[in-house]
Formats: sequence, C-alpha cells, structure tokens
Amino acid sequence: MKKYAMETTVGIFVVVGLICVGYITVKLGKVSLLEPNTYRLNARFASASGLRTGSAVEIYGIQVGKVGSLRIDSQRQMALITLRIDNEIKVYDDAIATIKSSGLIGDKYVKIDPGGAGAPLAPGETITETTAPLDIEELIGKYAFGDVKKEPNKEPAQKPAK
Repeated sequence: MKKYAMETTVGIFVVVGLICVGYITVKLGKVSLLEPNTYRLNARFASASGLRTGSAVEIYGIQVGKVGSLRIDSQRQMALITLRIDNEIKVYDDAIATIKSSGLIGDKYVKIDPGGAGAPLAPGETITETTAPLDIEELIGKYAFGDVKKEPNKEPAQKPAK
C-alpha cells in the first residue's frame, strides 16, 4: 500500500510540473491559443517583401496587433495580408496601411493610419488604401551602378542681351 502512495505522489508532482512548464512556455512565447481579444482585417499590397506572420501591426507607434497570415490573391494578383487587431481598437474605412521597416535593415511591420472620417470596418473587411514597402536594396543597387537618372536642370535659360 505504501508503494502505491509514493508512486501516486510522484505522479501528481510530475503532472503538475508538466502543466507549469506548458504554461510558462505559452506565456514566454507570447502564444495566444484562442486569440479571443482580436478581430481580423485584410489588406492587399502590391508587395509584402520582408513581412512575416507574427510581424507587428502599429497605430500611432503602438503595437495593436499582429500579422495573421500572408497569401496571394490570385484574382487581383496582389499579396493578401490578414491582420489580427485588438478588439478595443477601431479602424475606419478610410484607413491607410503601409509596410514599414524598423531601422535601415530592421524587421518589417504594418503601420496603419486608422482614419476616422468613415464608418468603422467590421471584422473580415479589407483596408483598401495601402502602400507597398520601399525596396532599399533596389535603390542602393541603382545608385551604386549608376541607374539613377539626374533631373535635367530646370532653371530657365538666360536670354541674350540686346
């Protein structure tokens, strides 16, 4: 009888230990299993270069959500980005979404100007005004290899004196 009591006690400690390890893993990994406090919005971009699932979504410089998924919209030939936005944040139909970079070569994130003159977007609706990210590598390549064209001198020609 004493043998089973000791095994039962050890088993309970092991189970409690596994539950604690699982809880800490979820909390430290910032994993939300059900994501109950967010709603989904979509945005279409000409390019989603450098953006990843889990990238930040910011409004006024404050993180208010994450990128949920990245897909290709084959009908419109664009990148379709699903955004998970906190429930208390309202985004309006005149909002503008832009893919930005934190620093010169930092991670990409989605910056949203939430608008406010229109009606609030319902979950599942799409932000229509978007701006693709600036491709720094392409600009550096053009500058380095001389593909950047100089603007012609736009000063008016001087008229000869009579």
